[in-house]
Amino acid sequence: MQFTDLKTQYAALESEIDARIKRVLDHGQYIMGPEVRELEAALEAFTGARHCITVASGTEALLIALMALDLKPGDEVVTTPFTFAATAETIVLAGARPVFVDVEPDTANIDVRLIEAAVGPRTRAIMPVSLYGQVADMDEINAIAARHGLAVIEDAAQSFGAVYQGRRSCALSTFGATSFFPSKPLGCYGDGGALFTDDDRLAQAAREIRVHGQSGRYQHTRLGVGGRMDTLQCAVVLAKLGRFAWELERRAAIGARYRRLLEGIEQIALRPDRDSVWAQYTVLVDDRAAVQAALKAEGIPTAVHYPLPLDAQPAYAAYAGSGARPVAARLAARVLSLPMSADLSEADQDRVAAALRRALAGGATQR
Repeated sequence: MQFTDLKTQYAALESEIDARIKRVLDHGQYIMGPEVRELEAALEAFTGARHCITVASGTEALLIALMALDLKPGDEVVTTPFTFAATAETIVLAGARPVFVDVEPDTANIDVRLIEAAVGPRTRAIMPVSLYGQVADMDEINAIAARHGLAVIEDAAQSFGAVYQGRRSCALSTFGATSFFPSKPLGCYGDGGALFTDDDRLAQAAREIRVHGQSGRYQHTRLGVGGRMDTLQCAVVLAKLGRFAWELERRAAIGARYRRLLEGIEQIALRPDRDSVWAQYTVLVDDRAAVQAALKAEGIPTAVHYPLPLDAQPAYAAYAGSGARPVAARLAARVLSLPMSADLSEADQDRVAAALRRALAGGATQR
């Protein structure tokens, strides 16, 4: 069993993917070829965002968004510690300080009730993470940002395609930043990402930053990075877009089926005003190592997203501050992600659920 089944997906899309790649090989424009703008236009139409800027990775998307905001040393960005390192990493690389706020115990997304108390005179932005494929409380976050004159960057690396109150993830705030890492709900075959905004000025800044700050060839008007998404990876995503609506339906159905099969076992909650693309399907267990070992013995792969909050990581200890974030710490000790992809069969899903129940029969957390 595959944790993320990319082989079955490729088998279904082989002709489309191969044709798209061959087209790039034929025209030979490997950097900023026509597929780059074609993909950006398709993603603008899909999300409803005015501008899409494809970039080299989800990490580059976050970094470029922060650079476009022209942060100064000592500026602060409020964010969550329960996320992949890139969230805080890019804040530090941009010269700012991450200010960590605890998360909700049921969704693992940033707890909006705690954000405003973390806003100070140096705060410039809020960076919520749409974890596991479900968008955070963006209306409330945007309202806080408006009261304090802040930008909002949605770290949507795991939620591309998700819907929040009738609107798509990535088109909900000042910037939306996503990843096309192969295991994401919409992935390429290497690194890739995209940045979304409705702001013309910020979009222009992001486009210049991704090509070393150039407004024209060898005209460097701002500090930039080598942040382009290459043409071949754009071609792969374009080939996958034709199946993406079906995949989103499948992810929703598989997520709902997991919820039924695992009734009585603690699971990440889904808010009623939004959906999830289930980038990971995550449960909460005690004695996680023993549960993982039991599942592995039955041939079932698992993963932990994430085993140590960022405020407890050595690289970010200087930004931990004096505040406690106990919910993030408890989640980090208990979360366990199960096999999840659009091509997960019911038979394999039944195997996962049955094996998990056997593993928990010794007394792990159930409800």
